[in-house]
Amino acid sequence: MSSTLKIVDSLENRVSKLLHKLEVLEQKNQKLHQELTSATQNAQRLQQEISGWEEKYQTLKIANSMLGSDNNKKEAKLKINTLIREIDHCIAQLAE
Repeated sequence: MSSTLKIVDSLENRVSKLLHKLEVLEQKNQKLHQELTSATQNAQRLQQEISGWEEKYQTLKIANSMLGSDNNKKEAKLKINTLIREIDHCIAQLAE
C-alpha cells in the first residue's frame, strides 16, 4: 500500500510540475506574441516612412531636373508628359 502512495505522490508532483511548466510557457508565448505584434507594427511604420522618403526623393529629382540639372532630364520630361495627359483626360471628362 505504501508503494502505491509513493507512486501516486510522485505522479502528483510530476503533474504539478508539468502544469507549472505549462503556465510558464503560456506566459512566455503571450509575451512573444505581443513582441511579434509590436515588431510587425514597427516594420509597417518604417515601410510607410520609406515610401514617403522615396516619393520625396523622386519629387526632388524631378525638381532638380526642371531647375536645369542635366541629370534625370528624361525622367522630368516623361513626368511632365504624364501630367499633361492626365490634365487632358480631366478636361475631356469635364467637356462631356
